Amino acid sequence: MTGDTDNPLRALTLAQLRRRTSMKWRTYPEDVLPLWVAEMDVPLAGPVVRAVTEAMERGDTGYPSGTAYAEALAGFAGERWRWDGLAVERTAIVPDVMLGVVEMLKLVTGPGDPVIVNPPVYPPFYAFVTHLDRRVTEAPLGPDLRLDLAALEDVFRRCARGGGRAAYLLCSPHNPTGTVHTAGELTAVAALAERYGVRVVADEIHAPLVTPGVRFVPYLSVPGAERGLSLMSASKGWNLAGLKAALAVAGPGAAADLARMPEEVGHGPSHVGVLAHTAALRDGTAWLDALLAGLDDNRRLLTALLAERLPGVVHRAGEATFLAWLDCRALGLGDDPAETFLGRGRVAVNSGLPFGTGGAGHVRLNLGTAPEVIEEAVRRMAAVLS
Repeated sequence: MTGDTDNPLRALTLAQLRRRTSMKWRTYPEDVLPLWVAEMDVPLAGPVVRAVTEAMERGDTGYPSGTAYAEALAGFAGERWRWDGLAVERTAIVPDVMLGVVEMLKLVTGPGDPVIVNPPVYPPFYAFVTHLDRRVTEAPLGPDLRLDLAALEDVFRRCARGGGRAAYLLCSPHNPTGTVHTAGELTAVAALAERYGVRVVADEIHAPLVTPGVRFVPYLSVPGAERGLSLMSASKGWNLAGLKAALAVAGPGAAADLARMPEEVGHGPSHVGVLAHTAALRDGTAWLDALLAGLDDNRRLLTALLAERLPGVVHRAGEATFLAWLDCRALGLGDDPAETFLGRGRVAVNSGLPFGTGGAGHVRLNLGTAPEVIEEAVRRMAAVLS
C-alpha cells in the first residue's frame, strides 16, 4: 500500500492487477493490455479502505441511511469548485449515475419524448435512454469537440415544435473527449433550455477528475439553471464503480420534481458504497490530487508517444477524465480501428462506433494506468501499421 500522496498509477504491477476479477481484467486473455472500460489501475485511497474495513468489522452492511454522503459532497464542492449552492435537502441517493439519470428522466419526460445528447458521447446514454422508451436526438459536438450552441439551439427548437417534454442529457465533463464546459457555455445552455422548455439532466460523474489549473463548473451553479438536475458520484474519481452509490442533486426550481422520485429508489445504493464514497469526498483529497498529477503526466506522455510512433493519430488532450479520444481515420484501418488494435496489436481500447455520430474511425483509450503500460500499448498499436 502506497501513501496517499504517492502517484497511485505507479503503485501496482501488471501481475498484481491481473489478480483482479472485474470486467476490465477478465474480458480478454492475459496477452491483451486492457485499456478500455473506465476502471483505473490504482490501489484505493487509504480513507476509503479504512471506512470499508471498519464497516466490515462492525457488521455494518445493512441499508443506507442519512445525509452524510450529501454533506461530504457539499463540502467537497465548496472547497474544490467554490460552489456553496449544493443544498443537502435537495439531494437523494440513487444506485449509480446512469440509474439516477433514468430516474431523473422519468420525472421530466414521458414515453416517446426526445432526449438530446452531444455525440460522440458515452454509449450507455443511447442504451439507457432507448430502454426507457425515450427517443435519442443528437446535437453533435463541434469540430473543436466543444458544445456547438447553434446546433444545440436548432435541436431544442425542433424538439419544442414537436410537442411532448424534451430533456437534454448533458455530459459534463464530457466523456470521451475530456472537454470541460465553461461557465459561459453552461450559462448559454441554461438560457436555451429555459427558452425552449427543455429540462437539463447533467451527468457530472467525472467532475473530480479535472486537470490541475482547469476549473470545473457545476451546471446547477450557473445563472438560469434553477430547474436543472444533476447526478454526481465519487465513483470515477476514486475508482469505486464496484461500490454502488451516487447522488441526485436538484436546483431550487427542480426540488418538487426530485421530491416525486419514488422512495424505493433510495434502497438501491449499497450502504457500504455510501460509506466509501463519503470517506473519499471527505478525507480522500490528498489521494485525488496525487492521481490528478499522475494523469496529467500520462496525458503528456501519450501526446509525445503518439507524435513519435503514430503521427497519423489526431489527439486533443482532454482537460478532464482519465480517457483519451483518438482520431485514427488517417491510419487506413476503417471505421473500427479498435478491432485491428485488439486482433493484431493485443491492445483493448473502446471502439468509437457506439459513441454515436463522430465516432467512426476513433477509439477511446484509458489513461488510468502506469506510464509503462501506455508506452507498451502505443508500441503495439504502432506495430499494427508496420
